[in-house]
Amino acid sequence: MSILIYAETQNGSYNKSAFELASYARSLADQMGETVTAVVVNPTDAKSIERYGVNKVLEVKNPSLSAFNASSFASLISQAAQTSKSSIVLLTTSADSKFLAPLLAVKLEASYASNVVALPTSLSPFTVKRTVFTNKAFGMTEMNTDKKIIALSKNAFGLSEHVVSAEVIPFEPTLSETTQKVTGVEKATDKVTIADADVVVSAGRGLKGPENWGMIEELAEVLGAATACSKPVSDMGWRSHGEHVGQTGKPVAANLYIAIGISGAIQHLAGINSSKVKVVINTDPEAPFFKAADYGVVGDAFEVVPSLIEKLKIFKSQNS
Repeated sequence: MSILIYAETQNGSYNKSAFELASYARSLADQMGETVTAVVVNPTDAKSIERYGVNKVLEVKNPSLSAFNASSFASLISQAAQTSKSSIVLLTTSADSKFLAPLLAVKLEASYASNVVALPTSLSPFTVKRTVFTNKAFGMTEMNTDKKIIALSKNAFGLSEHVVSAEVIPFEPTLSETTQKVTGVEKATDKVTIADADVVVSAGRGLKGPENWGMIEELAEVLGAATACSKPVSDMGWRSHGEHVGQTGKPVAANLYIAIGISGAIQHLAGINSSKVKVVINTDPEAPFFKAADYGVVGDAFEVVPSLIEKLKIFKSQNS
Protein backbone atom coordinates (compact mmCIF):
# COMPACT_ATOMS: atom_id res chain seq x y z
CA MET A 1 0.00 0.00 0.00
CA SER A 2 1.11 3.54 -0.70
CA ILE A 3 0.04 7.14 -0.20
CA LEU A 4 -0.13 8.93 -3.56
CA ILE A 5 0.66 12.60 -4.10
CA TYR A 6 0.08 14.63 -7.25
CA ALA A 7 3.29 16.68 -7.45
CA GLU A 8 2.68 19.86 -9.41
CA THR A 9 5.38 21.46 -11.54
CA GLN A 10 6.01 24.76 -13.27
CA ASN A 11 8.07 24.73 -16.46
CA GLY A 12 9.14 21.19 -15.57
CA SER A 13 10.41 22.00 -12.06
CA TYR A 14 8.63 20.90 -8.90
CA ASN A 15 6.70 23.64 -7.12
CA LYS A 16 7.57 24.31 -3.50
CA SER A 17 4.06 23.09 -2.66
CA ALA A 18 4.96 19.69 -4.14
CA PHE A 19 7.85 19.37 -1.68
CA GLU A 20 5.56 20.40 1.19
CA LEU A 21 3.02 17.81 0.07
CA ALA A 22 5.75 15.15 -0.02
CA SER A 23 6.86 16.15 3.49
CA TYR A 24 3.29 15.75 4.75
CA ALA A 25 2.88 12.42 2.94
CA ARG A 26 6.12 11.10 4.45
CA SER A 27 4.97 11.91 7.99
CA LEU A 28 1.54 10.39 7.35
CA ALA A 29 3.08 7.29 5.77
CA ASP A 30 5.32 6.80 8.80
CA GLN A 31 2.25 6.89 11.05
CA MET A 32 0.43 4.35 8.89
CA GLY A 33 3.36 2.11 8.00
CA GLU A 34 3.07 2.80 4.27
CA THR A 35 5.25 4.17 1.46
CA VAL A 36 4.92 7.36 -0.60
CA THR A 37 4.38 7.47 -4.35
CA ALA A 38 4.33 10.64 -6.46
CA VAL A 39 2.80 11.06 -9.89
CA VAL A 40 4.28 13.91 -11.93
CA VAL A 41 3.69 15.17 -15.46
CA ASN A 42 6.55 16.19 -17.78
CA PRO A 43 9.20 16.92 -15.12
CA THR A 44 12.79 17.89 -15.93
CA ASP A 45 14.13 15.98 -12.92
CA ALA A 46 11.58 13.52 -11.55
CA LYS A 47 13.97 12.06 -8.97
CA SER A 48 14.68 15.31 -7.08
CA ILE A 49 11.57 14.95 -4.93
CA GLU A 50 13.19 11.98 -3.16
CA ARG A 51 14.75 14.51 -0.74
CA TYR A 52 11.36 14.74 0.94
CA GLY A 53 10.69 11.05 1.44
CA VAL A 54 9.09 9.90 -1.81
CA ASN A 55 9.85 6.21 -2.42
CA LYS A 56 8.51 5.91 -5.95
CA VAL A 57 7.81 8.37 -8.77
CA LEU A 58 5.35 7.61 -11.58
CA GLU A 59 6.68 9.81 -14.39
CA VAL A 60 4.26 10.79 -17.16
CA LYS A 61 5.87 12.04 -20.36
CA ASN A 62 3.14 13.30 -22.66
CA PRO A 63 3.38 16.54 -24.71
CA SER A 64 -0.42 16.76 -24.92
CA LEU A 65 -0.47 17.29 -21.14
CA SER A 66 1.79 20.35 -21.20
CA ALA A 67 -1.29 22.46 -20.39
CA PHE A 68 -3.53 21.53 -17.47
CA ASN A 69 -6.86 19.90 -18.29
CA ALA A 70 -8.90 18.81 -15.26
CA SER A 71 -10.58 15.81 -16.90
CA SER A 72 -7.37 14.38 -18.32
CA PHE A 73 -5.41 14.90 -15.11
CA ALA A 74 -8.20 13.38 -13.01
CA SER A 75 -8.08 10.32 -15.25
CA LEU A 76 -4.30 9.89 -15.04
CA ILE A 77 -4.22 10.41 -11.24
CA SER A 78 -7.03 7.91 -10.68
CA GLN A 79 -5.10 5.37 -12.75
CA ALA A 80 -1.95 6.17 -10.76
CA ALA A 81 -3.90 5.54 -7.54
CA GLN A 82 -4.97 2.14 -8.84
CA THR A 83 -1.44 1.28 -9.99
CA SER A 84 0.09 2.24 -6.64
CA LYS A 85 -2.81 0.68 -4.68
CA SER A 86 -3.32 3.96 -2.86
CA SER A 87 -6.32 4.58 -0.64
CA ILE A 88 -5.16 8.13 0.16
CA VAL A 89 -4.44 10.75 -2.52
CA LEU A 90 -2.89 14.07 -1.54
CA LEU A 91 -3.25 17.32 -3.50
CA THR A 92 -2.31 20.94 -2.88
CA THR A 93 -4.89 23.72 -2.69
CA SER A 94 -3.75 25.25 -5.98
CA ALA A 95 -6.24 26.61 -8.50
CA ASP A 96 -5.67 23.53 -10.68
CA SER A 97 -6.34 21.12 -7.83
CA LYS A 98 -9.60 22.85 -6.94
CA PHE A 99 -10.89 21.97 -10.41
CA LEU A 100 -9.29 18.54 -10.29
CA ALA A 101 -10.37 17.27 -6.86
CA PRO A 102 -14.14 16.90 -7.42
CA LEU A 103 -13.63 15.00 -10.67
CA LEU A 104 -11.06 12.75 -9.03
CA ALA A 105 -13.35 12.11 -6.06
CA VAL A 106 -16.09 10.89 -8.42
CA LYS A 107 -13.70 8.62 -10.31
CA LEU A 108 -12.32 7.06 -7.11
CA GLU A 109 -15.62 7.16 -5.19
CA ALA A 110 -13.64 8.94 -2.49
CA SER A 111 -14.38 11.48 0.21
CA TYR A 112 -12.67 14.85 -0.22
CA ALA A 113 -11.38 17.22 2.48
CA SER A 114 -10.02 20.59 1.37
CA ASN A 115 -7.93 23.18 3.23
CA VAL A 116 -6.35 20.62 5.56
CA VAL A 117 -3.77 22.18 7.88
CA ALA A 118 -2.32 19.29 9.92
CA LEU A 119 -1.73 15.57 10.07
CA PRO A 120 -4.83 13.52 10.99
CA THR A 121 -5.77 13.86 14.63
CA SER A 122 -7.05 10.27 14.50
CA LEU A 123 -6.61 7.37 12.09
CA SER A 124 -9.70 5.53 13.34
CA PRO A 125 -11.98 7.21 12.58
CA PHE A 126 -9.82 9.07 10.06
CA THR A 127 -10.16 12.72 11.16
CA VAL A 128 -8.52 15.81 9.68
CA LYS A 129 -8.33 19.42 10.81
CA ARG A 130 -9.23 21.99 8.16
CA THR A 131 -10.06 25.67 7.87
CA VAL A 132 -13.71 26.59 7.34
CA PHE A 133 -15.82 29.74 6.87
CA THR A 134 -13.17 31.43 4.70
CA ASN A 135 -10.41 30.66 7.21
CA LYS A 136 -12.26 32.15 10.18
CA ALA A 137 -12.47 28.85 12.08
CA PHE A 138 -11.27 25.23 12.14
CA GLY A 139 -13.37 22.16 11.63
CA MET A 140 -12.69 18.50 12.40
CA THR A 141 -13.82 16.30 9.51
CA GLU A 142 -14.24 12.52 9.66
CA MET A 143 -13.57 10.68 6.40
CA ASN A 144 -15.33 7.31 6.46
CA THR A 145 -14.90 6.12 2.86
CA ASP A 146 -12.30 3.53 1.85
CA LYS A 147 -10.58 6.06 -0.41
CA LYS A 148 -9.78 9.59 0.65
CA ILE A 149 -8.58 12.75 -1.09
CA ILE A 150 -6.87 15.37 1.06
CA ALA A 151 -5.96 18.86 -0.17
CA LEU A 152 -3.25 20.43 2.00
CA SER A 153 -3.28 24.19 2.57
CA LYS A 154 -0.11 25.90 1.42
CA ASN A 155 2.49 26.69 4.08
CA ALA A 156 0.42 24.76 6.64
CA PHE A 157 2.92 21.95 7.18
CA GLY A 158 6.29 23.25 5.96
CA LEU A 159 9.21 21.39 4.41
CA SER A 160 10.85 18.42 6.11
CA GLU A 161 13.71 16.63 4.40
CA HIS A 162 13.76 12.84 4.62
CA VAL A 163 16.19 11.65 1.98
CA VAL A 164 15.46 8.28 0.41
CA SER A 165 16.33 6.68 -2.92
CA ALA A 166 13.31 7.03 -5.18
CA GLU A 167 12.53 4.60 -7.98
CA VAL A 168 11.40 6.44 -11.11
CA ILE A 169 8.95 4.44 -13.22
CA PRO A 170 7.63 5.55 -16.63
CA PHE A 171 3.84 5.76 -16.43
CA GLU A 172 1.59 5.84 -19.48
CA PRO A 173 -2.05 6.29 -18.47
CA THR A 174 -4.88 5.72 -20.92
CA LEU A 175 -6.51 9.07 -21.61
CA SER A 176 -9.88 8.86 -23.30
CA GLU A 177 -10.89 12.48 -22.65
CA THR A 178 -10.10 15.13 -25.21
CA THR A 179 -7.19 17.24 -24.11
CA GLN A 180 -7.85 20.91 -24.75
CA LYS A 181 -5.19 23.20 -26.09
CA VAL A 182 -4.83 26.23 -23.84
CA THR A 183 -3.43 29.45 -25.24
CA GLY A 184 -2.92 32.91 -23.83
CA VAL A 185 -2.07 31.83 -20.30
CA GLU A 186 -1.16 34.85 -18.18
CA LYS A 187 1.82 34.24 -15.94
CA ALA A 188 3.11 36.40 -13.13
CA THR A 189 6.57 37.80 -13.80
CA ASP A 190 7.74 37.81 -10.18
CA LYS A 191 10.97 36.08 -9.31
CA VAL A 192 8.91 34.47 -6.56
CA THR A 193 5.39 33.34 -7.45
CA ILE A 194 2.41 34.11 -5.24
CA ALA A 195 1.55 30.41 -5.11
CA ASP A 196 4.86 29.39 -3.52
CA ALA A 197 5.81 32.57 -1.65
CA ASP A 198 6.59 32.53 2.05
CA VAL A 199 6.32 36.32 2.03
CA VAL A 200 3.92 38.43 -0.06
CA VAL A 201 4.05 42.22 -0.37
CA SER A 202 0.70 43.55 -1.56
CA ALA A 203 -0.46 47.07 -2.33
CA GLY A 204 -3.70 48.85 -3.16
CA ARG A 205 -5.08 52.16 -4.33
CA GLY A 206 -3.18 53.93 -1.57
CA LEU A 207 -0.16 53.80 -3.90
CA LYS A 208 -2.00 56.42 -6.05
CA GLY A 209 -0.73 55.08 -9.36
CA PRO A 210 1.32 52.40 -11.14
CA GLU A 211 4.32 54.71 -11.31
CA ASN A 212 4.79 54.30 -7.55
CA TRP A 213 5.12 50.52 -7.58
CA GLY A 214 8.92 50.68 -7.65
CA MET A 215 9.16 50.79 -3.85
CA ILE A 216 6.82 47.79 -3.55
CA GLU A 217 9.02 45.79 -5.90
CA GLU A 218 12.14 46.91 -4.04
CA LEU A 219 10.68 45.86 -0.69
CA ALA A 220 9.71 42.50 -2.19
CA GLU A 221 13.23 42.03 -3.56
CA VAL A 222 14.79 42.76 -0.16
CA LEU A 223 12.46 40.25 1.52
CA GLY A 224 12.64 37.62 -1.24
CA ALA A 225 8.89 38.05 -1.58
CA ALA A 226 6.24 37.96 -4.29
CA THR A 227 4.32 41.11 -5.19
CA ALA A 228 0.53 41.23 -5.20
CA CYS A 229 -2.28 43.75 -5.40
CA SER A 230 -5.93 44.36 -4.55
CA LYS A 231 -8.75 43.88 -7.06
CA PRO A 232 -9.28 47.60 -7.83
CA VAL A 233 -5.61 47.92 -8.72
CA SER A 234 -5.75 45.09 -11.26
CA ASP A 235 -9.13 46.32 -12.58
CA MET A 236 -7.60 49.74 -13.28
CA GLY A 237 -4.71 48.12 -15.11
CA TRP A 238 -2.03 49.29 -12.68
CA ARG A 239 -0.89 45.69 -12.21
CA SER A 240 -1.62 42.42 -14.01
CA HIS A 241 -4.58 40.26 -12.98
CA GLY A 242 -2.01 37.56 -12.18
CA GLU A 243 -1.15 39.58 -9.05
CA HIS A 244 -4.72 40.08 -7.83
CA VAL A 245 -5.22 38.32 -4.50
CA GLY A 246 -8.41 37.87 -2.54
CA GLN A 247 -11.61 35.85 -2.65
CA THR A 248 -12.09 36.60 -6.37
CA GLY A 249 -8.36 36.40 -7.13
CA LYS A 250 -5.54 34.18 -5.98
CA PRO A 251 -5.70 32.88 -2.41
CA VAL A 252 -2.65 33.59 -0.26
CA ALA A 253 -1.39 31.42 2.58
CA ALA A 254 1.96 33.08 3.17
CA ASN A 255 3.95 33.02 6.38
CA LEU A 256 4.06 36.83 6.17
CA TYR A 257 1.58 39.04 4.27
CA ILE A 258 2.28 42.79 4.12
CA ALA A 259 -0.63 44.95 2.96
CA ILE A 260 0.24 48.52 1.95
CA GLY A 261 -2.47 51.03 1.17
CA ILE A 262 -5.23 48.40 1.17
CA SER A 263 -8.37 49.20 3.17
CA GLY A 264 -9.30 45.54 3.71
CA ALA A 265 -12.60 44.78 2.00
CA ILE A 266 -14.16 41.53 3.16
CA GLN A 267 -13.44 39.85 -0.20
CA HIS A 268 -9.74 40.66 0.12
CA LEU A 269 -9.57 39.46 3.72
CA ALA A 270 -11.30 36.19 2.81
CA GLY A 271 -8.53 35.44 0.32
CA ILE A 272 -5.59 36.13 2.64
CA ASN A 273 -6.91 35.06 6.06
CA SER A 274 -4.93 31.83 6.08
CA SER A 275 -1.66 33.79 6.05
CA LYS A 276 0.09 33.32 9.38
CA VAL A 277 1.26 36.89 10.10
CA LYS A 278 -0.44 39.93 8.58
CA VAL A 279 1.15 43.39 8.64
CA VAL A 280 -0.84 46.45 7.55
CA ILE A 281 0.46 49.90 6.58
CA ASN A 282 -2.29 52.48 6.07
CA THR A 283 -2.93 56.18 6.74
CA ASP A 284 -6.48 55.48 7.95
CA PRO A 285 -6.53 54.14 11.53
CA GLU A 286 -10.15 53.02 10.96
CA ALA A 287 -9.30 50.86 7.95
CA PRO A 288 -11.02 47.44 8.34
CA PHE A 289 -7.71 45.65 7.68
CA PHE A 290 -6.37 46.69 11.09
CA LYS A 291 -8.96 44.47 12.81
CA ALA A 292 -7.50 41.43 11.03
CA ALA A 293 -3.85 42.46 11.32
CA ASP A 294 -1.27 41.01 13.67
CA TYR A 295 0.78 44.21 13.36
CA GLY A 296 -0.34 47.61 12.10
CA VAL A 297 1.43 50.83 11.16
CA VAL A 298 -0.66 54.00 10.84
CA GLY A 299 1.36 56.14 8.48
CA ASP A 300 2.05 57.31 4.96
CA ALA A 301 3.34 54.43 2.81
CA PHE A 302 5.59 56.85 0.94
CA GLU A 303 7.42 57.50 4.20
CA VAL A 304 7.09 54.16 5.97
CA VAL A 305 8.07 51.83 3.12
CA PRO A 306 11.34 53.56 2.08
CA SER A 307 12.36 53.68 5.75
CA LEU A 308 11.51 49.99 6.15
CA ILE A 309 13.56 49.11 3.06
CA GLU A 310 16.55 51.05 4.40
CA LYS A 311 16.37 49.32 7.81
CA LEU A 312 16.01 45.89 6.22
CA LYS A 313 19.04 46.47 3.99
CA ILE A 314 21.11 47.49 7.02
CA PHE A 315 19.91 44.45 8.94
CA LYS A 316 20.76 42.10 6.06
CA SER A 317 24.23 43.61 5.59
CA GLN A 318 24.99 43.20 9.29
CA ASN A 319 23.85 39.57 9.30
CA SER A 320 25.27 38.41 5.98
